[in-house]
Amino acid sequence: MEKIRMEKEIKVFYVTAKSFPEGIQEAHQKLHSLIPFSNDRKYFGISRPEQGSGIIYRAAAEELEQGEAERFRLETLVLKKGDYMSITIKDYAKDIMSIDRAFKELLALPDLDPQGYCVEWYDQGKDVKCMIRLK
Repeated sequence: MEKIRMEKEIKVFYVTAKSFPEGIQEAHQKLHSLIPFSNDRKYFGISRPEQGSGIIYRAAAEELEQGEAERFRLETLVLKKGDYMSITIKDYAKDIMSIDRAFKELLALPDLDPQGYCVEWYDQGKDVKCMIRLK
């Protein structure tokens, strides 16, 4: 586990999963079918409990050009800058449940941002950073 600092906000656009956790893969597939892949773009999974309807999951991509989200007719949100606690999972596809275990460990920490998200930051390889923003 490590503390990392996001120096700037990241505006993302996203596809909301129809269900959690069953709809996660479908949401990522739909997102990737809509936008061109770019090594310059950051990709995320963003989730939290909302509106009394359980966990809402969003497959998201960084907006590289202003107006991109509108072109794809997708909603946006902003990942806030600041300090995040993080667990990096190497080669996560070999054990998808390792993401769930990482977030359970992170959610047990004190001083988390009560309005924050559980953020999966996928690099271009096989690893993912599981992160939660601190207060």
